[in-house]
Amino acid sequence: MRLEADFHFAAAHRLPFYDGPCFRMHGHNYRLVVAVEGTPDPKSGMILDFVELERIVQQAVLSKCDHQTLNDLLENPTAELISRWIWKALAPELPGLAEIRLWETPQYAVAYRGE
Repeated sequence: MRLEADFHFAAAHRLPFYDGPCFRMHGHNYRLVVAVEGTPDPKSGMILDFVELERIVQQAVLSKCDHQTLNDLLENPTAELISRWIWKALAPELPGLAEIRLWETPQYAVAYRGE
């Protein structure tokens, strides 16, 4: 079984190796979907409590990137590399982490399932 939760954050970045307008500092309102797979616990009936998932994502990811400059976290903060950074931050805290999807705009997203 799979559960998913949506999160949103705003952040600025620039792509230092890009030859185009994204070379300049700009911002996005990101949408992050975190998916966890597992078997529901026999007693609670849950794979993971949504409140616990929200706490983990807030602590491991959102507290570090919401309303921040992503170049302070990553040299080249492309959607692909941001997704990998998010995965590495969440994986130790979220057994069963199956996928993250990061939308940089409503039209463009990256899905990441680990190495």
